Amino acid sequence: MKFLHTMIRVKDIDSSLRFYTTLFNMKQVEKRRLEDCWLYFLSDEDNTCQIELTYNDETPDEGYQIGNGFGHFAFKVDSMEEFTSKLKESGYEYLYEPFDLTGKGSNIAFIKDPDGYEIELIEKVQW
Repeated sequence: MKFLHTMIRVKDIDSSLRFYTTLFNMKQVEKRRLEDCWLYFLSDEDNTCQIELTYNDETPDEGYQIGNGFGHFAFKVDSMEEFTSKLKESGYEYLYEPFDLTGKGSNIAFIKDPDGYEIELIEKVQW
């Protein structure tokens, strides 16, 4: 068995596509039309996991309620310093600035995507 993807609903597909492709180097690998929505599949650089962005024809003006069950996505970054530069150059900000989780140089940080989904960034220097 293999984990394939996670689906999230988005309010502004252009903003979401720009966010995930710019910051995380994800590539759009498929776009599919259903009866009432478009599905955009984005894959990571190693093609090991995907995010499905669902853009419904009728989207609430205020966007979607994330709820209290969802926590966050997590992405590995090779260099928190390089990611921070890319983040700022792209006009985004941290929700929680990078900090050393283990006391051994393993940094984590959090950002939010355009729809408010939290994303953890992990730079594993040492565990």
